[in-house]
Amino acid sequence: MMPSGSPQAPNQGANILLVDDDPSLLKLLGMRLESRGYRVTTAESGRAALKHLDAGSPDLVLSDMRMDEMDGLALFQEIQRRLPGLPVIILTAHGSIPDAVSATRQGVFGFLTKPVDREELFTTIDEALSQSSAAGGSDGDDRWREAIITRSPEMERLLEQARMVATSDVSVLVTGPSGSGKELMAEAIHKASPRADKPFVAINCGALPEQLLESELFGHAKGAFTGAISEHKGLFQAADGGTLFLDEIGDMPLPLQVKLLRALQERQIRPLGSTTSVPIDVRLISATHRDLGQAMHDGEFREDLFYRLNVVNLKLPPLKERAEDVPLLAKHLVAQAAERHKPFVKGFSREALNLLAGCAWPGNVRQLVNVVEQCVALTSAPMIPEALVAQALAAEDNALPTFSDARAGFERSYLIKVLKITEGNVTQAARIAGRNRTDFYKLLARHELEPSTFKPGTAQSEAS
Repeated sequence: MMPSGSPQAPNQGANILLVDDDPSLLKLLGMRLESRGYRVTTAESGRAALKHLDAGSPDLVLSDMRMDEMDGLALFQEIQRRLPGLPVIILTAHGSIPDAVSATRQGVFGFLTKPVDREELFTTIDEALSQSSAAGGSDGDDRWREAIITRSPEMERLLEQARMVATSDVSVLVTGPSGSGKELMAEAIHKASPRADKPFVAINCGALPEQLLESELFGHAKGAFTGAISEHKGLFQAADGGTLFLDEIGDMPLPLQVKLLRALQERQIRPLGSTTSVPIDVRLISATHRDLGQAMHDGEFREDLFYRLNVVNLKLPPLKERAEDVPLLAKHLVAQAAERHKPFVKGFSREALNLLAGCAWPGNVRQLVNVVEQCVALTSAPMIPEALVAQALAAEDNALPTFSDARAGFERSYLIKVLKITEGNVTQAARIAGRNRTDFYKLLARHELEPSTFKPGTAQSEAS
């Protein structure tokens, strides 16, 4: 209870994590903060503070500077890694200009010297909380991220980063394996941004041939090519004022990469067959499952475009690295599928959920969606049993691979075959494949094949 007459904090009820290795000062400062209306959690070391972060995110961290093992600045750096944007204020009895400069340059919100002036402390805390709240947007409204179902600490960290970058117009590159939710992350960034009331337009750069992709992105004039019977506005213009999401950017042909780079640099586009440039106002988010570093090395992706797109990189983990999310996602997906198809279905049995949680999910969330849809389609019981989940998983294992996966599998098998035939002689193998040596070496590198493995007398581990 607040003492009578105590002023209420503008951010009353905010949760402050207080860190100090002096128990008496910890208690005294904690009582002072509680009298102001804050909720206080205390920790007597940096390590203890990090355990509190794992349990739940506070609104602000107030830490002593000089502590054994992990000082306040080291604690701040770890907080930045785990929860970017969480405001940190550092207190010290040994205040110095170099310490303050170092701390504030790294992003510490405030640096106060002990003994701390009461009003200065409260003012700094209120400013930090107000700024953090403003950056979050919509007064804590989480609707921008409602499509991303998670309790994974790693995903929460990425979502916090996404929320922070959403407030600016910097380009974001979302990477991660196929089916991990890259487009959902891009949509979340758009919804959290000042452009949320404008269009979100998405296109898969690997799904269209080059000329059609160019026309879709930049538009075309009437008569620009055979079949262009009228003028067509491209997606850059369709997304005006909003966000353009380029999925599978790593599959964009090199000539189009040049045109995209020019559009981003000049903030204008020229439709195919037109002599007039059109100004554009879009926020660009791109995504890929490919290793763009390797693609640049292979000459398949422009380095200058990569650095233009990759201002901020959000790397989504595969589903197997966020196994705690599987039951949560399964419950959400089964409710959606049941509403569409079979309202009597209520969920999965405990054994079925355990089986789902133990899977490796090579197809990530997309594969989980397929399995849940199959289970709902086939069940006649309100609670989906373990046996039906096992049946759906077996069907997934026997399903046809995607075209890209099938092509990659064929390429690798073919390369192994010609390397076996030529006993690891790259010149002969390249001749059989109808490729020059440089291209052939690139193919071998892509599939992690080493020619020397196939020479006589060498254990052919790759061929097994």
